[in-house]
Amino acid sequence: QVQLTESGGGLVQPGGSLRLSCVASGHTFTFRRAAMAWFRQAPGKEREFVAASRWSGYNPVYGDSVKGRFTISRDNAKNTVYLQMNSLRPEDTAIYYCAADPGNIIHGQLGNPQQYDDWGQGTQVTVSS
Repeated sequence: QVQLTESGGGLVQPGGSLRLSCVASGHTFTFRRAAMAWFRQAPGKEREFVAASRWSGYNPVYGDSVKGRFTISRDNAKNTVYLQMNSLRPEDTAIYYCAADPGNIIHGQLGNPQQYDDWGQGTQVTVSS
């Protein structure tokens, strides 16, 4: 069983920045081999893909609405994946979830939530003046 713990959410003004963190733990989980992703869900809306990284961190994938503003990164030594969010907009307001899969998701499926086995509890991000 994998435990994913998100942190870093909060209230920020439009145009501001936040950095989310997700720490993974679990005795059967090898973080450095896992695909890691961020999704979000706003009230009354479907879950939306934000960003994902395969084990190497090379060539990450982003949802269209966050390209150029958000950056996913990972520190395999710390079992942690980050989401740097810049130029935040009110429409970025949502609960942000970290997701993990210990296998080798093909690049074209990184944005598919059904590919991920484990999910965190989420962290609230609110963008408002």
